[in-house]
Order: sequence, then structure tokens, then C-alpha cells
Amino acid sequence: MEHAIKLLIVDDETRFLNAIAQRLTKRGFDVRTADNGEEAIQIARSEKFDIALLDLRMPGMDGGEVLRVLKGEHQFLEAIMLTGHGSLESAVELTRVGAFSYLPKPYELDKLIQVLKEAYQARLEKKFAADQAKMEKILALAEGESPLGILRKLRELDDLRK
Repeated sequence: MEHAIKLLIVDDETRFLNAIAQRLTKRGFDVRTADNGEEAIQIARSEKFDIALLDLRMPGMDGGEVLRVLKGEHQFLEAIMLTGHGSLESAVELTRVGAFSYLPKPYELDKLIQVLKEAYQARLEKKFAADQAKMEKILALAEGESPLGILRKLRELDDLRK
């Protein structure tokens, strides 16, 4: 991969977490791990990630709660849910909240890598569309405004992205 996909993996099963992190690192992903939801949120607040790979069932803050927080704080982050205990209802609900995909455990590595690449492509497309829309707004602002007026409007646009 030309640009390593930055991946946050969250799972309370440390053997599984370490194994999947090692396998994905060997395949060119830039991986960080967390063994609970609170830690994952703190890591995501200090670093930018392209994709989060979240275990659904964890003690304390479960994967669904982590998904809600991460999607609320990181506009272009894609999330993939992994679970050995999933149901159709939880898959539908988490997709509605913003999960890109929902995969069962045990996972097939090739399938997981395919879904990670698809999620990354979706992230790039969303970011490009948002940047394009922002550029169009900037160009529209530049017509008939003073330089100071343009700067004020640009600040307003940036404030909307927070």
C-alpha cells in the first residue's frame, strides 16, 4: 500500500487483539490497539485513524457505545464491527449509527482485508466530497467579498466542521 491505512483495533480478548494486530501489521496496515472502549476513545482523541475495527461485546463500554462516540467525534472515520455474538437486529442498528460493515468472528483474513480496503475507499470518497463542497463554498465566498469578509466566512466554515 502506498499510504498505510491507519487502523484502531478494539477488543477485550487480548490474544485475539494481538494476533489480528500482528497479521494486519504484516500486511502493511498502521495498527494501534486498545483492549477496552474507554482506552480506544482516548487514543482516537490523540491520533487520527482511517478505520476502527470494534468488537461488539466488551465489558464496560461495548462496541456500539464506542462506535457512537467515535462517529460523533470523527467525521470521516469508518468503523467495522466484529462479533461472535451478533444478531440481525444489532447489525441493522449499528449500520444505522454509522458502522460500515459487520463481520462475524472468527473472521477470514482475506475477507477482512477486503472490507478494510472498501471502508478506506468509502472514507476517501466522503472526504473528497466534503472537501469539494467546502471548495465550492469558498469560491462562492470569494465573489464580491472583501478579504476580511472572506476570512470571517472561512472561519465560520471551519467552525461548522468541529
